[in-house]
Amino acid sequence: MLGERVIGFIGAGNMAEAMIRGLVTTGTVVPARIIVTNRENRERLARLSWQYNIFTTPSKAELLARANVVILAVKPKDIPEVLEAIRDLARPDQVVISVAAGVPLARLEGALPKISVVRTMPNLATSVAASVTAMTYGSQVRGEDRAVARALFEALGRVVEVSEELMDAITALAGSGPAYVYRMMEAMTEAGANLGLPGDIALLLAAETVFGAAKLVRETGEDPRTLRQRVTSPGGTTMAGLQVLEERGFSTTLVEAIARAALRAKELAGGT
Repeated sequence: MLGERVIGFIGAGNMAEAMIRGLVTTGTVVPARIIVTNRENRERLARLSWQYNIFTTPSKAELLARANVVILAVKPKDIPEVLEAIRDLARPDQVVISVAAGVPLARLEGALPKISVVRTMPNLATSVAASVTAMTYGSQVRGEDRAVARALFEALGRVVEVSEELMDAITALAGSGPAYVYRMMEAMTEAGANLGLPGDIALLLAAETVFGAAKLVRETGEDPRTLRQRVTSPGGTTMAGLQVLEERGFSTTLVEAIARAALRAKELAGGT
C-alpha cells in the first residue's frame, strides 16, 4: 500500500527514530524514501542519516515538497510552531499523521483544513515492530489515505481504530504503558541482584518473564486474571509475593497512575 511513497518526519526524537528503525529493519520502506528534519539538532540528523542511510534536511519546505506522508513527531508543546510552519506548504494530496500525545484533531485540522489528517498514538516498540497503535481520522481523510496510514503502522505492530474521545485513555495505557513495564522490570532486576543473581542474568530473567507472560495472553486469548490464578498456588511462593504487592497497593497505584496520565493528556489537549 505504501508503494513508492516518500515518508517525511518532522522531528527527529525518540519516537521518530523508533519508527524509522522499524520501517527500515522490516523492509517496509527503503531508506532512500525516508526524509527527516528537526528544528536545530543537526548532529542528530547526521547520526540518523549515517545509521539508517536515510535522507535528512534542515528545511521543512524541502521535506514537504518531497514527502507524500508527513509525520509530525515533535513534542506536543511544539505542535503549534510546526503547524504554523507547514500551513502553507502542505498539499491536499498528502497525508499528515500526528504522533504527538494530547493534540486533538480539531487543532490539526484548524491549521490544515484541506489536508487528510490522522491522529495516532504508537509507542516505542515500533522500533521492533511490536507497538500497538491507536488511530483516529480527520474529516478530510479519504479511503486511500486511511489505507496508507493503517499500512504504515501495521508494519510496526498492531493497529486499533477508535473514536477520538478514547485517545487520551489509550495514550495513558498504551502510549505511556511501556514505561510502567520498564519500571517494573528495573525493580525485578534489582530484586534478583539483591538475592545474589548476577545483574545480566537478573535482567534476562525479568525481560523474558515479561515477554513470555504477554505472549501467553496474546496467543491464547485467555484473561490475565485466569492466568494469574492458574500460576498462584495456595500457600506457595507466588501467593506470598502477590500478597506483598497488594498490601502495598500495587493494583490501586497502577490504576491511579494510568488515570493521572490520561488527565495529563487532556491537559495537553487544552494547551496546558
